[in-house]
Formats: sequence, structure tokens, C-alpha cells
Amino acid sequence: MSSPRNLTPAQASPLLAGDDTVLVDVRGPEEWQQGHAPSALHVPLDTLNPADFTGRTVMAVCRSGRRSEMAVEALREAGIDARNVTGGMQAWAEAGLPVITDSGTAGSVR
Repeated sequence: MSSPRNLTPAQASPLLAGDDTVLVDVRGPEEWQQGHAPSALHVPLDTLNPADFTGRTVMAVCRSGRRSEMAVEALREAGIDARNVTGGMQAWAEAGLPVITDSGTAGSVR
């Protein structure tokens, strides 16, 4: 694939404005509930199905980047344009990007 494999949170965030790019958070339910990016789709790594993302660009994120890298590998092997958000949600929050709970209140990343 010709797209970059890794993006910083600052590079990834503006790409979410289009309808063809999705941010997939592959963390577990408890991590998701504590806080996530506002536009993220929650798909825990063990339930990730590349067929669900055909025709879309996927940016995968987890807490620190390890699980999202595994997700990107699986997605790319299936022919999906996938990128890893380096540093995960920790870096996302450190970059000053929004982190919310499902209710829309301020969330946190641990």
C-alpha cells in the first residue's frame, strides 16, 4: 500500500472529516468507557473483521500503539488501507485532542 503506515494523532485527527476514513479503537470495553476519541468506532481487537471496512481507510488506535499495530497488520493483509495512530490514545490526549465518554462528558486515558 502506498499510504503511510503510521500517523501521529495530530496527522490523523484532520483526516476524520471525510466519510471514507474511520478511526477504529481496538481497546477493551473498560478502556473505551474511560475515554475515547469523539468520532471513534469501538471494535475490540479480538472482534475485528477486515470485511467490515472494505472501501474505507481505517486508522486504528489503542492505548499505546501495540494492539492497533496488530490491527493494522491484519487489515493490510486483507487489502484494507489501514494506518496506526502512533502512541495511541495516550498520545492523542497528550496532543490536546478531545477524549470523551459515551455520555459526551470529558473522558480520560490511563
